[in-house]
Amino acid sequence: MSLPVTFYHAATAEFVEASVWYEDKREGLANEFMAEIERCVSLASEHPHLYKIIHKDIRRIVANRFPYSVYFRVETHRIIVLAVFHSSRDPAAWKNRT
Repeated sequence: MSLPVTFYHAATAEFVEASVWYEDKREGLANEFMAEIERCVSLASEHPHLYKIIHKDIRRIVANRFPYSVYFRVETHRIIVLAVFHSSRDPAAWKNRT
């Protein structure tokens, strides 16, 4: 059974911003990026405890093909996506969301 997913506003903004950036690089690349992030979120929703805790109670799933990770917290009846984060950024930015 999949848990419902809630995105922090900042995570949604990161996702949209990255999608726009990829579309500017090549037409259609944003769709590929969005599909990969959606795949990650779906896996997190279906098997949230499969992913290792990396900070406090925050877990991470690493995207394929794109240098992004999805950071999320598991609650009783949902997961919360805290960040859709580029691997070169300072992790202190998403850690402040915990």
